[in-house]
Formats: sequence, C-alpha cells, structure tokens
Amino acid sequence: MASVNQELAARYASALFDLADESKALDQVSTDLATIRGLFDESPELGQLARSPLVKAEDRARAFGAVMEKAGVSALVANFAQVVAKNGRLFALPQIIKAFNDELSRRRGEIVAEVRVAAPLSAEQETRLLENLQAKHGKGVRLDVQIDPSIIGGMTIRVGSVQIDSSLATKLNKLSLALKSGVTGAAA
Repeated sequence: MASVNQELAARYASALFDLADESKALDQVSTDLATIRGLFDESPELGQLARSPLVKAEDRARAFGAVMEKAGVSALVANFAQVVAKNGRLFALPQIIKAFNDELSRRRGEIVAEVRVAAPLSAEQETRLLENLQAKHGKGVRLDVQIDPSIIGGMTIRVGSVQIDSSLATKLNKLSLALKSGVTGAAA
C-alpha cells in the first residue's frame, strides 16, 4: 500500500511541479505547501478529515477549501488542493508535499535532512541546525521537519543513509535494555 501511495503522491507532485515551474512560482508553491504541512502538523483533526471515509469527497473539498482560504495560500495551490480533495486523494496530501519538495531539492542540487522532533523547533533552533548541517555537508541543505511526539524529546536526523538519533525515546529504550541485561546478568 505504501508504494501505491508513493506513486500516487509522485504523480500529483509532478503535475504540481510542472504547473508551478510553468508559472515561475516554485518558491511560492513551496512556501504554500509548507503552510499546509504546518496545518496538518498542528491539527490532527485536519488529518482525520483528510482520511475519513465518513465524509463525502465534496464536503471534504469544501471544508479543505475554507481552510486553504483562511491560510492564505496562492490560487495555484488552493486549486490544486481542491482537485486533490475532489478526487478523494486528500489523505495523500502530506506525501504529495514531501514528493514536491524532494523534487525541488533534487533539481536545485540540495540534500534533504529529514528531522523528527517531539515539538516544533523555534526559528533560532532551526537556523542553527540548518547552519550546522550546511557546514558539515558543504552544500545546500533543506530541512524536512516532522513533528513526532512519540520520540518524547530530542531529535532524529536522517541525511541520505546516515541517521543520528538523539531522541529521548531511544535513550530510554537503551537504558531499559541495559538495566534488563544487567538484572538478567546479575541473576545468573
């Protein structure tokens, strides 16, 4: 199922990318998509609306249209989101946004750093993280920050195949394993 969603997201993202490129609006679309992504991160209810089989596609499109208007996104992105919603694909919008941004980064020669945090980063934290990653990798870096309360605190960063995990959840799991093996070893 994941590969089907990825293929679907890639097709929609490619269409949006072509429209944005043709309109010379790649940066604006990227900014608008970041706004939408933020809305999904801040509102679990929006994600539930996007996935609910109980809400008709037309009603979902109407509700999401109101959200887009309130968010102040460009007409191009608002219209695109309406097409996605009317086609019953609103559930894939976060993956579409990721696919769009990945393609934009690829064409710009940037690398993508996938960052998972328990709570949103401040502007200062995000800037420092970006500067550190750019200094380490020597090229443009785009942060793809995802909110994941399950990591409790800290963060995980993945750049390509390299992952740095300084999450509190991982540290607690390691401590738990160490305590269990110490208890087991002491009992033997």
